[in-house]
Amino acid sequence: MDQHPTLKRTLGLWPIVLLGLGYLTPAVVFDTFGLVSQETSGYVPTAYVLTLVAMLFTAYSYGKMVNAYPTAGSAYTYAQRSINPQVGFFVGWLALLDYLLLPLINVLLGQQYITAVFPDVPPWIWVVLITAAVTFFNLISIKSTSNVNSIFVIYQFVILAVFVVLSIKELLGGMGIGTPISMKPFVGPDMHFSTLVSGATILCFSFLGFDAVSTYTEEAINPKKTIPRAIFLTALIGGGLFIVASYFTQSLYPDLSMFKDIENSTASDISYNIGGKLFQIVFLSASFAGIFASGLASHASVSRLLYVMGRDNVLPKKYFGYVHPKFRTPAFNVIFVGVLCLGAIFFTVETATEFINFGSLIAFTFVNISVIAHYAIRKKEYKSIKHIFFNIVLPLIGSFTMLILWINVQRDSFILGLVWAGIGILYLLFLTKVLKISADKIMVENTEDSVDLNK
Repeated sequence: MDQHPTLKRTLGLWPIVLLGLGYLTPAVVFDTFGLVSQETSGYVPTAYVLTLVAMLFTAYSYGKMVNAYPTAGSAYTYAQRSINPQVGFFVGWLALLDYLLLPLINVLLGQQYITAVFPDVPPWIWVVLITAAVTFFNLISIKSTSNVNSIFVIYQFVILAVFVVLSIKELLGGMGIGTPISMKPFVGPDMHFSTLVSGATILCFSFLGFDAVSTYTEEAINPKKTIPRAIFLTALIGGGLFIVASYFTQSLYPDLSMFKDIENSTASDISYNIGGKLFQIVFLSASFAGIFASGLASHASVSRLLYVMGRDNVLPKKYFGYVHPKFRTPAFNVIFVGVLCLGAIFFTVETATEFINFGSLIAFTFVNISVIAHYAIRKKEYKSIKHIFFNIVLPLIGSFTMLILWINVQRDSFILGLVWAGIGILYLLFLTKVLKISADKIMVENTEDSVDLNK
């Protein structure tokens, strides 16, 4: 019997961590700084600390579920198998909205950076070129995607290190709070928990990506060991970079009076003020590198989620469950996402980003719930203090922190999420012929195509 081609295991721990960090885009901290500083009354680093703590609980839950179900389906698979197929379908469906929008947003941001340098060239040309490049690297192999991504992520690290050095120099010279070591960016008499939570909700967008690491499970070497570590390291290193960068930025700019436009020009103003025009150009090139790396990683991730949903017959299997026999990539999905990215011609960044977070926070919540469902309820691992703590208490804390963030999402994101959920209900009714067929008979992997969970 002929075997259908499957995804190829070629990725070790650090290439996967770099893919996750590429998705996070370390340089994004400077683009959102003005907005979050205004929202938190000047305590951006503290908002990042809160967001990181919340994400680490969920990162732990992702690691637990990867050990239980080491497939590329991420939250969709975890909820489907630990709770039930209908819940899994909706978790995957809602997460899919954010996953599909993120590659488009990266193309939009990349187009904006290049248009600023070449204003006479029609923006749609850059949209097409960026989309073509990202699609090409994702199509030929995950290894090529990983290698290109790593170059761009490391470049961001170098520029961030230069930024820290220049910041210390300026602070010692009297700029901002006048010292490189202070607690002022973290705590103060005018700090309020409600505004920090509001800022943390915005910053969730910066952390989208640590969870996407789980979609590389079927291309990871020794996934049960590699993926949980990669998820935790991605969240921890990414959060650490965000906190350090925002600390020095907040120290340099305790108020927003020096910025021309807090929504659009903070990265440009920050780099120019501490390093002049040359550093500004280099700094903004690192921002573009970050956007391109995130575009590669987010494109790869959603292609894998679509692949698993196709393999499970949730989406048309002939197309979405297809793996190219030579490239060993979900070729149809890669091209499909590339076509969707061309929609960046018609969107603005503000419009697209307003719709982000709803699906991801739902997915994060259900990953935490899946730990309880799988380990405590299905496997009955709740008879010791250790089991109660790791299988119930920690995921409950993770769920609660996600709930706090979820109820603070932007109105447009909430409305679009509800509309997308409504479409999902109609689609599920269509799949099950108005519930005449049970969902578990549809959402089951073909035995021939299913991944070996013991690998």
